[in-house]
Amino acid sequence: MAKHSPISTSVVVVGGGPAGLATSWHLTGRGIAHVVLERGRMAERWRSERWESLRLLTPNRHAHLPGWRYSGERPDGFMTMPEVIEWIDSYASSFDAPVLTDTPVLEARVDGEGFAVETPGTTFLSDALVVATGAEPSMPAWRESLVGSIIQLHSSRYLRPDELDEGGVLVVGASASGIQLADELNRAGRRVVLSVGSHTRLPRTYRGRDIHWWLDLSGKLDVTIDQVADPDRARRSPSLQLVGSPDRRSLDLNSVSDAGVELVGRAIGARDTAMEFANDLASSCEKADRRQMRLLDDFDALATAAGFDHQLATPYRPIPTRIPPAPPSIDLARYGITTVLWATGFRPSYPWLRVPVVDDQGRIRHHGGVADWPGLYLMGLPFMRRRRSTFLDGFGADADAIVRHIADYLAGHELLPALTGDPAEGGARRTT
Repeated sequence: MAKHSPISTSVVVVGGGPAGLATSWHLTGRGIAHVVLERGRMAERWRSERWESLRLLTPNRHAHLPGWRYSGERPDGFMTMPEVIEWIDSYASSFDAPVLTDTPVLEARVDGEGFAVETPGTTFLSDALVVATGAEPSMPAWRESLVGSIIQLHSSRYLRPDELDEGGVLVVGASASGIQLADELNRAGRRVVLSVGSHTRLPRTYRGRDIHWWLDLSGKLDVTIDQVADPDRARRSPSLQLVGSPDRRSLDLNSVSDAGVELVGRAIGARDTAMEFANDLASSCEKADRRQMRLLDDFDALATAAGFDHQLATPYRPIPTRIPPAPPSIDLARYGITTVLWATGFRPSYPWLRVPVVDDQGRIRHHGGVADWPGLYLMGLPFMRRRRSTFLDGFGADADAIVRHIADYLAGHELLPALTGDPAEGGARRTT
């Protein structure tokens, strides 16, 4: 495709998901010229990297972005993925977000005091650059030691049980995604083995209130990264073992084990058709149980101190995790397992970024979303500024802080009054 004349604007935002759109809303409010580049459709990861039955883990009443809130009839329900996508699309339309879909970034490099962002048909020149892209699937390199007869896929590529080959499934990872997938596959009649590592156990509701009501009230989601002793460890904390089901049920290792899911320790290696597991199932579960107990104790103390104990149901404590004997290894073929489903999370990946700020772990060096390079910013990272940084109700505060910083940064530069050039001439497509 032939290149066209560069398009100049004050800010380029890479990524058209909720984080990028929240940033765009604040930029729009300040009158800062910008463009949002999205590699696929709006909120592409929500469209193509989520399984069909998935619902939000947070109640709908907590779904809000700057200038936009859930206004449906189920504030205590949990939106399905199609509903989330429609909600995000409507949000972008509400302020005419300047999103260019089907516009992947090939390269972003330093250009003078600003940046040059290359797309297939156009180069965008900007004073500031915001990286609001999602992460890539993370799987251990040793998984390649499993023979080809065992199908392997990441949870982001899973849609529904009947798309998998017949046979049992080993789900690796017991945080939010892993435990939900193990539960779904077990309900579909599959033999399921769940490999359990570090996880965060919490009930869906406690004393008659959703667990997110408690997390909000206690302020635990608003703890800032500067308030924790070990930021790296805090950012690696596993997601909550929750499911957003209409019946508001709790989902933990006891419930899936009672239903027939077999539990083993953390996966640590493979050879031929065998998978090896650490002898840490008991310790992982005991740590999760202790953390849950401390958190529920904090909630009870909060209710007592605030004087509304009498308005809530009686305090209780979930049954400790029942820990079955766990084998050190399983021959998957002999066990009837045909698929390994990796619910092992995501890792940062910026192969297109040509700015010297990426460390040896593939992460951009930053503090609170302000990168170690003038004019470069991030959005949507785990615990970027607060614990709620990757929640729908957390993007807004982070975006406000980042855009305020951008505005101060741009104050020392000549601001462009508007987007110049016609994006359509460069092969990009504006979506509102």
